[in-house]
Amino acid sequence: MPKKSNPSDPTPVERSMQGRIAAYERWAKEEDRTAATAAGRKAFEDRFEREVDPEGALAPEERARRAAAARKAYYTRLSLMAAQARRAKRDGR
Repeated sequence: MPKKSNPSDPTPVERSMQGRIAAYERWAKEEDRTAATAAGRKAFEDRFEREVDPEGALAPEERARRAAAARKAYYTRLSLMAAQARRAKRDGR
C-alpha cells in the first residue's frame, strides 16, 4: 500500500534544491576539491579494471589497456543514450 504524502514533505523540486544547497555549502568549505574527490575518482577507475580482469590474472599493462577500452565504451554508451534522449525530446516522445 503506497504511503500517503504528508503536506509538509518536500516536493521533488525542493529536495533537489536542498541537495544543491548542501553541495554548494560543502564545496565552499573545501580548500582542495581535487584531493577531496581523489578517492571517488580512483574507485571509479578501478571499477573498469575489475570489470575486465576480475581475478587479477592479466599483466598490469594488458589490464590497463583493456580498462581504457572499457572506459571508452562506457562513455560512448552514455553519449549515445544522451543523443537518443535529445532526439526523443525533440520529436515529442
